[in-house]
Amino acid sequence: MAEGSVSVAEVETSFKKFAIHGDTKATGKEMNGKNFAKLCKDCRVIDGKNVTATDVDIVFTKVKAKTARVIAFEQFSQALSELAPKRFKGKCQEEALQQLYGLIAGREPANAGVTKVAKAGAVDRLTDTTKFTGAHKERFDESGKGKGKAGRVDIPDASGYVSCCCVCLGRPWDMWDRGTYSWNGPVQPCTTRTP
Repeated sequence: MAEGSVSVAEVETSFKKFAIHGDTKATGKEMNGKNFAKLCKDCRVIDGKNVTATDVDIVFTKVKAKTARVIAFEQFSQALSELAPKRFKGKCQEEALQQLYGLIAGREPANAGVTKVAKAGAVDRLTDTTKFTGAHKERFDESGKGKGKAGRVDIPDASGYVSCCCVCLGRPWDMWDRGTYSWNGPVQPCTTRTP
């Protein structure tokens, strides 16, 4: 191997890393078109002038089998040999392919532009539990940790004690149900019904 040349094993390692990117079921032996385009973009094979995203898609379609949706490493190597003269014009096929291998070897998928948690002042202000008021304040303890269901729901007292109702004036309950009594004095303790 001449000085500055890149081994095929290094390119195959990068192929496997890009092949499994974004797919938990991928084995790394086959690459789909989306990941091939990502490899070309992240490794700067696509330069916008000589090689565009459309060129990459056309080459991928050309090297894959007619009914297949993925390519193996052999087809990947064939695709690179078709892209190399386009990317490095004026160089021989072998030299252009070695420079293309140099762009790809040792590279991994970039996660640039992945959504991150917002750290804006408004978000901090709206999620600060010490500034909550009213019913919302009851849902958190002093440390700011949520109380869970106890903070959302009125849990009934299941002790068995039943308090006397406000309409109990010492008269029979069935009379109140029929509506024959009306309010005409102070509330008296219930003597007809035991709690």
